[in-house]
Amino acid sequence: MTELSQIRNFSIIAHIDHGKSTLADRLIQFTGGLTQREMSEQVLDNMDIERERGITIKAQTVRLNYTAKDGETYELNLMDTPGHVDFAYEVSRSLAACEGALLVVDAAQGVEAQTLANVYQSIEHDHEIVPVINKIDLPAAEPEKVRAEIEDIIGIDASEAVLASAKSGIGIEDVLEAIVTKIPAPGGERDKPLKAMLVDSWYDPYLGVVILVRVIDGVITKGLNVRFMQGGTQHQVDRVGCMRPKIEQLDELGPGEIGFITAQIKEVEQAKVGDTITTVKGGASEPLAGYQEVQPVVFCGLFPTDAADFEKLRESIARLRLNDASFSFEMETSAALGFGFRCGFLGLLHLEIIQERLSREYDLDLITTAPSVVYRLTMTDGSTQELHNPADMPEVTQIAEMEEPWIKATIYTPDEYLGGILKLCQDRRGVQRDLTYVGGRAQVVYELPLNEVVFDFYDRLKSISRGYASFDYEQIGLRPGDLVKMNILVNAEPVDALSMIVNRAQSEPRGRQLCERLKDLIPRHMFKIPIQAAIGGKVIARETISALRKDVTAKCYGGDITRKKKLLEKQKKGKAKMREYGNVSIPQEAFIAALRMGEE
Repeated sequence: MTELSQIRNFSIIAHIDHGKSTLADRLIQFTGGLTQREMSEQVLDNMDIERERGITIKAQTVRLNYTAKDGETYELNLMDTPGHVDFAYEVSRSLAACEGALLVVDAAQGVEAQTLANVYQSIEHDHEIVPVINKIDLPAAEPEKVRAEIEDIIGIDASEAVLASAKSGIGIEDVLEAIVTKIPAPGGERDKPLKAMLVDSWYDPYLGVVILVRVIDGVITKGLNVRFMQGGTQHQVDRVGCMRPKIEQLDELGPGEIGFITAQIKEVEQAKVGDTITTVKGGASEPLAGYQEVQPVVFCGLFPTDAADFEKLRESIARLRLNDASFSFEMETSAALGFGFRCGFLGLLHLEIIQERLSREYDLDLITTAPSVVYRLTMTDGSTQELHNPADMPEVTQIAEMEEPWIKATIYTPDEYLGGILKLCQDRRGVQRDLTYVGGRAQVVYELPLNEVVFDFYDRLKSISRGYASFDYEQIGLRPGDLVKMNILVNAEPVDALSMIVNRAQSEPRGRQLCERLKDLIPRHMFKIPIQAAIGGKVIARETISALRKDVTAKCYGGDITRKKKLLEKQKKGKAKMREYGNVSIPQEAFIAALRMGEE
């Protein structure tokens, strides 16, 4: 049993690529959490995708023991958090379980957009923030300039910021000393009724659902009957332990401690993140303030390339959902693509990662429809409804008003790329709110419709700024917009998978672009195929694929011209009839390529 005064719970927050996971590696290594032989790079990033892309997706927890210079041994609970904007909800959960945070800033790149977002979240939780300036051994490092930036932009005292290099192992002991001396010990009492916060849950094939908890008051022991206050279910705890990063079983978890429990729970659904765990008898009366429910932002359809894989897709999605509570799915059908699922994600990177995990871990070949956001429709009869899928849009005559989600985007960029970035934001219907200079870089604040950002905004931003701009956003609610549904017709038949909701002003160029793209992708048939983009009954763009011709006059040699004319006339009639009854087969590649339209 550890004294409360010797426990420190902290998370590591930073912008993408500023060295959070590497610093976590060094802390584990320094405190002897793993032997030299067991260590690997980014030891807490245990998914293949995390290692390949060099990003953290899931927040991970580790318990370390450290003997400080004052001779005391401390129990440190470290949480490594993701840096990418799509996984901000992982950060907020981790922060709720801690008393302090290490703020890691790259000595060469300085404060970035995501650094700010994470720091403000941390300040909201009343955390003690310890600045760490990382990568001081880089040739381009300017620790003093970064120290000034932290004070100017964030407004926290950086005079005692720890200088470190996680890769080379410089300053690691200083970081540990700063954790012990500056981050406060947790509060809590052993004798009060049990109150524990459910921080995370994941599915383990051997243990069932594993639940990560932070005990606030009371004690959790093996065999205890517990109740989930939000879920309303009761379970018996059969295993208590912590991660060092290897699993270690314990007898109990006391106040202020972070660890895991298992209780023969079969479905992650029952272990909702943010729930309060208490005892069945004499438990707490009030639940803890949880987190906000995570709301999907981007929706798209996932369909198997081979219709026979539908059942496999259903199982795989359900399994993925076990380890990622932030994505939702429901079944849908499409005339062009067959059976599939409509899935909700937190952003485009999240979508990409789920798609990649499905194809890699479950060996599935998928088609993704164009991503869309959630619109709110106010009908003429006064009722409101949410629209996730453009294909489900009701008749225009029934809609009084259509609202779309807007975001407030903060962009940091070196000066020379500012012009291109401002033009990109203007083109995306952005409204400029602020433009200031901080530490030799421009900080632009724009309000933008999420619909415009979802498609390819991030990629365009990175290519305009050669990768130097950083971007963070928060949602600011719904606003009415002049929005229309654009249908794509192939041979006068609407293709539901390609219909999308666009702003009226941009519908024509978008439609023309899509038609031109499809013209190159759909193979020629024996008859002419018109491709049209239409809003309601009005066609706004059109391309025609010319017909293949068989040379029917080849067998005529010499003789009268009327014979040839007769044959050509007959062919012409046949073609007209064919066009009336002919089916246009659109290959899967054409769908995929057309849906990736925004990349050019």
